[in-house]
Amino acid sequence: MESLEAELERARDLDADELADAIESIGFECTRCGGCCTGYAPDDPGGAPAGEGADTGDGEGDREPDREPHTATVFPDEVRAVADAAEAEFGESYDWRDVARPMPFGLSAGDDGEPAGETFEWALATDDCGDCTFYEETDGQGACTVHDARPLICQTYPFSVALDGTSQPMGEAVDAEGVVRAHECEGLGRDISREDAEELAAALKERAVRELEEAIGVRDGYDPTAAERADGDAVVFDSEGPKEADGTPIDGD
Repeated sequence: MESLEAELERARDLDADELADAIESIGFECTRCGGCCTGYAPDDPGGAPAGEGADTGDGEGDREPDREPHTATVFPDEVRAVADAAEAEFGESYDWRDVARPMPFGLSAGDDGEPAGETFEWALATDDCGDCTFYEETDGQGACTVHDARPLICQTYPFSVALDGTSQPMGEAVDAEGVVRAHECEGLGRDISREDAEELAAALKERAVRELEEAIGVRDGYDPTAAERADGDAVVFDSEGPKEADGTPIDGD
């Protein structure tokens, strides 16, 4: 199996012009349908595993059986950037937990109902309906309230790069061109300008590189004793080290 470092070099060597060619060939235009920002029916692309659905809001902790929360990976520095953008937009302070939550994959519910276990990524926070907390809809048109600071995975959806170690839980590809994969989206197949394709390609390459840099940082900083020092039941390992579910770093020995 190829090492993460070798994969990283491959990602850094990606030709952005070739990525843009592939994006042009597949075609894409955002229709602002909100499909990539909102909760999913179970088993739809991007959906969380069954049982991780959005809280119905009745106070009983029940889960709506036909709706799973939006799940989008966010890097630690992106969490801070989104928090700053939200604070500027809404004029109120946003902390880590307002922006991100532990990626649910691999976690279970603890005795107190809070997440328990270890995970290795952060996901954007969601509301009680399972939609991204920064998504808003007006007259059937979706919008991101922190659009200029949105994470790379949001900038590049519905595309990904087919390098080992850079795949996200986005479902199976529905189209492919070279190393570029396209995932379920009603905007696929529409004409895209070269300028927009090049912008998407640059973000796609950056994302592939960042995902591998993050994976290497997580691997190198993994500490199996972190859970013993954690205040809560969930530990998130990211490239900056182990953290509590609220983003607080877990100090080393």
